Amino acid sequence: MNKTALITGASSGIGLELAKIHASKGGDLVLVARNISKLDELKSELENQYKVKIYTIGKDLSKNNSAQDVYDETTKQKIPIDYLINNAGFGDFGMFVETDWSKELQMINLNITTLTLFTKLYLRDMVKRKSGKIMNVASTAAFQSGPTMAVYYATKAYVLNFSEAVNNEVSDKGISVTALCPGATESGFQVAAEMEESALVKGKKLPTAKEVAQYGYASMLKGKTVAIHGMLNYILANSVRFMPRALVVKLTRKIQDKAS
Repeated sequence: MNKTALITGASSGIGLELAKIHASKGGDLVLVARNISKLDELKSELENQYKVKIYTIGKDLSKNNSAQDVYDETTKQKIPIDYLINNAGFGDFGMFVETDWSKELQMINLNITTLTLFTKLYLRDMVKRKSGKIMNVASTAAFQSGPTMAVYYATKAYVLNFSEAVNNEVSDKGISVTALCPGATESGFQVAAEMEESALVKGKKLPTAKEVAQYGYASMLKGKTVAIHGMLNYILANSVRFMPRALVVKLTRKIQDKAS
């Protein structure tokens, strides 16, 4: 049976790769991002290659009520959403006292508020149908505090905890909620966050967005609650539970600081 997936942040990186994977399996798509021209290019490519139906919505999801607008649009178009993939998000690099509040407010709106409202709106429909899957893209940043990216780490901790809780609430209703937790990924995120000089990524061979997307998509289909990409990431994410929190914060700061 054909499944329709709604993917946010689908114009680049992990979101774009997730769109390609779903289309390759014969699934229809609703693609949402600010850059409508890139979405329409992707729509044309995937429709021609896989003969699927794709609906694009150009929307800045950091704006208030943007999730409601998208939900209203898909309802108007009579497009039922079987898979909701909340992929859109961004970070910022720098000391909190020096960073731009307007950018951080947009980050909180996108990474937390929009993701939460999307989940609530589409989850209600899934509960009525007694089927559906949701994947919220968190991060390995969700497992500890992050000096020099304080707000970003905090938003991803929210995504992880929120996703686990909601999954518990709906797991007996034929629905699963997956928190995908990638580590640093070759996806353009670092450039947007201005963290290319961070020791975390400078000179490192990072997994590709395609690799992360393949792992995340498979994890969503399996109904996995927390999906941490990469064995090293899995070990590091879980090891922090056994270390003093003050030490974890210090180590994170060392890793995040600009490489010399």
